[in-house]
Amino acid sequence: MPRIAGAAIRTPLVRLPVDGPAEIFLKLECLQPIGSFKLRGAGNAMALASPEALARGVYTASAGNMAQGVAWNARRLEIPCTAVVPDHAPRTKLDAIERLGGRIVRVPFERWWQVIVEHRYPGIEGLFIHPVADRAVVAGNGTIGLEIHEDLPDVDAVLVPWGGGGLSCGIASAVSALRPAARVYGCEVETAAPLSASLAAGRPVAVDYTASFVDGIGGKTLLPEMWPLAQALLAGSLVVSLAAVAAAVRLLAERAHVVAEGAGATPVAAALSGRAGPGKIVCVVSGGNIDASVLAKILAGDPPG
Repeated sequence: MPRIAGAAIRTPLVRLPVDGPAEIFLKLECLQPIGSFKLRGAGNAMALASPEALARGVYTASAGNMAQGVAWNARRLEIPCTAVVPDHAPRTKLDAIERLGGRIVRVPFERWWQVIVEHRYPGIEGLFIHPVADRAVVAGNGTIGLEIHEDLPDVDAVLVPWGGGGLSCGIASAVSALRPAARVYGCEVETAAPLSASLAAGRPVAVDYTASFVDGIGGKTLLPEMWPLAQALLAGSLVVSLAAVAAAVRLLAERAHVVAEGAGATPVAAALSGRAGPGKIVCVVSGGNIDASVLAKILAGDPPG
């Protein structure tokens, strides 16, 4: 953890004041300087890179949060940064990337996903920081698991948003080593749930993908390099509806005074469903970068479809 001390903060673990099927705790990664856990993985990957590798700058493929993590660290190191983003990326995240000095290359979702699969985008110079599958990124994400164990050593389950698996698998690797009895679940939304389908099939499979206000997680399939880790480390996938996620965003704002984006609220929705079981459950609120207009609609009871 000393390697990322200059990038990420240690976030608090707080109890969610709600009567539910379990004791629900919130790991508030939305309180990181960029409003997302992505500082951890990006900071660790760039700390391990040589000065020669960083000399021409860095780039990543991200719907917004990883791009912010890379851009924040690039600004700290005074090197250029480029972010390849999908065409549905929310404005609030794009504005944040540009505020941090990052250059944006906007592409259709299919082309963006191809960058993630191929680990490169021809024509952009610099070191590619993969948002999911880079081992240093996964290890940086794993520091969340270390902090959870230190703050709540008798945790029964940890619920994590499933995007590409770098966060879930990083946390699960730490938790499984320190408290093998604890279960770690990947949490997905019904409009994009490749982990659930793949676990059911016993192999990575493609699913239908529909863009929604839950923009920080979900895809059409699993990255091949993440499948063995997910299969070995995770207790399963918990899939929730868009309506349940919207209700969780509203609950977090009203009861915990926490602003969470859709991805960050998904574990809370899953915990409230009771499917993670009883006991002490930690929900990783991965980020709070939600468009103000979307948040206003959700708080008014009229979430986007």
